[in-house]
Amino acid sequence: MPRVNAREDATAKLLQSAEAMGVELDREEAERWIAAMTAEAGGEVEVDVASGVYGHRITMADHDAGELERFRRMAAIVGFEDRPPAVTTALALSGSAAQSRIQRFPADADFFERVHIRAATREEACRTLAEVVREKALATRSGPGFRLQEIKFGSWPEAGTVGGERVSRGHAVSWTPAEVAEGVIAFERPDGSRAELRWEDAGREPGWCKLDWLLADPVEGGLVNASNMLDPTWEAPDGTITPLDGFLDPYFQEVYLETESIPLFSKLVKQMGADAVADYVEQLTEEVYKYTVKSPNYGKAARRMYNIFRLTGRFAEAAFIRELFDEPATALYQLAALLRALDEAADARDAFEPEALVTQVDQLIMSAIAALEGPAEGDMVRRLLELRDALTGQEQGGASRAERIAGVQQDAMAAVNAYFERVLTAVPTIKSYLESVAATHTPVG
Repeated sequence: MPRVNAREDATAKLLQSAEAMGVELDREEAERWIAAMTAEAGGEVEVDVASGVYGHRITMADHDAGELERFRRMAAIVGFEDRPPAVTTALALSGSAAQSRIQRFPADADFFERVHIRAATREEACRTLAEVVREKALATRSGPGFRLQEIKFGSWPEAGTVGGERVSRGHAVSWTPAEVAEGVIAFERPDGSRAELRWEDAGREPGWCKLDWLLADPVEGGLVNASNMLDPTWEAPDGTITPLDGFLDPYFQEVYLETESIPLFSKLVKQMGADAVADYVEQLTEEVYKYTVKSPNYGKAARRMYNIFRLTGRFAEAAFIRELFDEPATALYQLAALLRALDEAADARDAFEPEALVTQVDQLIMSAIAALEGPAEGDMVRRLLELRDALTGQEQGGASRAERIAGVQQDAMAAVNAYFERVLTAVPTIKSYLESVAATHTPVG
């Protein structure tokens, strides 16, 4: 019983902290969730037969099946198709999209897909991956309600400059849809000579594989940034499985959308070592350090800490952060992301109806009203209305659209960063954790 008493004591202290900061935390709900996490921890996989999705039990506890229709309609654009027997896939929701039960204001629609390739050699597998990624990019380049924005594929074989931007050897190659269509990127070497990187050459070391789209939300209207992060693997004739990007991603924050992919999922999970959880937590801890010390963004840090605390048994702290995602102030995090989508859509009017842009601004205004009070609310709403007029052509002159959007984004992120920093550091155990992360990761010399 001491363990239970300690857990109840930790929960009580966090409830007191929440009350002192004005955070609405339902004690019964928090205790119910903590009890469920304690009982279900251990890395088991749960299948929801009714909705046809599956994932880690801890992740499934935060998933809302009511959002599936919306995400599955997006998946029709962002997902890859199987090419049996050579290519099989497993598409999942990731990030805030996988936590739709608690993420009241999700920023983007993030997908994650395992792309498994059977081939005689690694070189053949890489060629196949290059083919399927390019075909996907070309097939979803632009259409009614969607536009491909960027493709990360391949690794730079040497340093250089692209369009005035420096690129480093070994770093991910960023392609525009036009460059993918041409199959080549022109760049300049450090000595001033000109060279080209061809798509098939970049694919020899696939590295970080990710595609980003801008979509018209098929259910809620407005716009949404959607991405698909790929985890490509190669299976040799002898059954040996090798990650083509050098790392087999864990499965602790995904909700897989089709039960037909369970055989592939199970095969890949067996390849994960006993230290998979520890390695994943260490990776997230590095990101917490980044977002609280190097480049402060306490909203992103909170999302990482939530996953860390869930997986390491610190369920009281996780329950506290879980409630923060429902607070009105977190709408500003979504606001900043949706402004980026709005800016991109304004440059792609062939793919998006004007009404979608106006709907987007109206949603942003409502988010600002929910998140802010007093003069800050009035100022933010005024600036968003000016942006609305600029998009509909009702305003002439003044600051450019890009300037308006950048200004509102900066203010929104500053406000949400200040909010999360204040509430997180006001909880003694979380403050102590952050101090420990900062001390452990402080560079020497």
